[in-house]
Amino acid sequence: MTLGTDWLGLKDRVAAVTGAGGGIGAAIALELARNGVRIAALDINEDGARNTAARAADFGSDAIGLKIDISDRSSVSAAADQVLAKYGPVDILINNAGVMRPGELADIAIEDWQTVLDVNLTGYLLCSRAFGAGMRERGQGSIVHISSISATHPQAASGAYSPSKAAVSMLSRTLAFEWGPSGVRSNVVAPGMTRTPLTENFYQAPGVLKARSAVVPLRRVGAPQDLAEACTWLASDRSAYVTGQEITVDGGFSQSLMSHVPRPGY
Repeated sequence: MTLGTDWLGLKDRVAAVTGAGGGIGAAIALELARNGVRIAALDINEDGARNTAARAADFGSDAIGLKIDISDRSSVSAAADQVLAKYGPVDILINNAGVMRPGELADIAIEDWQTVLDVNLTGYLLCSRAFGAGMRERGQGSIVHISSISATHPQAASGAYSPSKAAVSMLSRTLAFEWGPSGVRSNVVAPGMTRTPLTENFYQAPGVLKARSAVVPLRRVGAPQDLAEACTWLASDRSAYVTGQEITVDGGFSQSLMSHVPRPGY
């Protein structure tokens, strides 16, 4: 078989990407743009969203940047209406926007706990409903939710972050089950350690990059582009029979537990 330039079959499709103002979200939006997708870059930071849209346009993509607060129903509805007016129904939704409010469960402020759930979980549902309605009506579409390996490996002192990401995995499976008959797929991409502008302060500390890389079987910390590649495949028809699944993109780190157990003589 001869592979054309549009092997993924994404040219002229429409994608809404939340949290697209930087980091992983921007990388996903730009990778989709490289493959001919029209992009709605959505972020609570409107300047960041517009910057990503401008960068997407450099790949020839028709792209817009819009402000959205995914925890606010009216904000989500307004953004969905603007995207619908500009492009028509979306074919792809990337639920990526998220927040963290650190703290131990014994004393974290309930307001911080609720904020994380409102964004990381309820926000994903609001966006799925708003942007997925057109998918269900047309009988096709792909939703990709960005979760975390902390969904299955608790991250201490991170408040509601791990619980919210665990809930995202179940949200995705439930959507896959309920919306599958309408032709809509729902999957999760779970990043491991990933170097982004939000985590860069960790890697500026002496020895951290080397130490973290050493515990990853592939011997490097992930980059946003690693997540973008997986999301682009899930967005395409090349994954047409994949739904309700979770792809872990962590260089093998989550499978390395036994390598940290002392084994004298080996």
